[in-house]
Amino acid sequence: MSRTFFFYLCLVFFATTAQAANDLLYFEGQEIFGYSSELGRTVSYSRHPDAEMQKPSLGIDYLQRFSGESGDFATVALQFRLAATRLIEQSTYQYDPAMPRIFQQDGFKAEPQIYNAYLKLKTPWTYVWLGHNRPAFGIATSLDSHGLLLLTNEMRFGYDRDWGVGANKDFSWGDVSYSWTSGTGMPLYQGSQELPFTSHYMNAARISYGVLSRDNFNVGFSAGSGMTLNTIGYQLMSVKPLPMRLAGTDLTILRDNFEHRFDLLYGQWLDKDTSAVSYRFGINLDQEGRFKIETQPMYWKFGQEENYQVALCFSILATSTLTIRTEYLYDHLLADNRFLLQLYYYSPI
Repeated sequence: MSRTFFFYLCLVFFATTAQAANDLLYFEGQEIFGYSSELGRTVSYSRHPDAEMQKPSLGIDYLQRFSGESGDFATVALQFRLAATRLIEQSTYQYDPAMPRIFQQDGFKAEPQIYNAYLKLKTPWTYVWLGHNRPAFGIATSLDSHGLLLLTNEMRFGYDRDWGVGANKDFSWGDVSYSWTSGTGMPLYQGSQELPFTSHYMNAARISYGVLSRDNFNVGFSAGSGMTLNTIGYQLMSVKPLPMRLAGTDLTILRDNFEHRFDLLYGQWLDKDTSAVSYRFGINLDQEGRFKIETQPMYWKFGQEENYQVALCFSILATSTLTIRTEYLYDHLLADNRFLLQLYYYSPI
């Protein structure tokens, strides 16, 4: 990870010294606090202590655009943060029911996280990116959830971000995207005798109809295949790559103050038959979008494990830089009632 981070720091340094460039730099900070009835204690994470989201963290979000006479031709992005991970009881039920629970002493560790880290180029035919970016699968392709409490299916069965290359092409009727990534998610394994770099990968493609910013409507169809690793955040659960073959469809409709997001996937993930469906319904309570209430039921079946969750989230844009979110989450498999409070700060520097 250190070599990769150094490589992108070099990209950022090159970007800051270029003359024909425009840059944006933001400070990002968040606090997470909640209570889990299943654990019988407070928690400082939204879903799982090893997962990358959401945790108390501080970081930066950097974006640099390069322009010429014909307009923008390249973009460099780097989003880096330090997350405070609390070492408390960890439950691995949702990834492998046969694994025992893990107990650790109370304490904290600072976990460096690279989220966005890519170079994006504009060619005469399409946009091409290289680095750590969104794979071309599911609703997560067009919905940035890195600061939100509600999850997408791809965060549980797939990767919200992955290392590799990709391309996307915009049309008047929609868009087409493709990615070839490492199949590891947050970490990038550089290869070893035990885990060769060429042993894991993920191919993904998505085609969609409708331009969301113009039509307030978008429907997408996705497919993916490969040999992927079982990772939770930066934790590697197994060195054995496992087959994945997934197909999915997603639908987004924005009408007046109402938001509808439907996501369905089916196939095989980590060599187990998998199906998942979610529906996110949101209401903007005012015209400016400062107050929003959302509800999201999710159901999935992963091998022999079957579960559903129901979440209710209320968010307030307190200032132009501070968002306050509260969430109630019920997990059927654990019979867990979880209450969360998130303070999310995002400000230009």
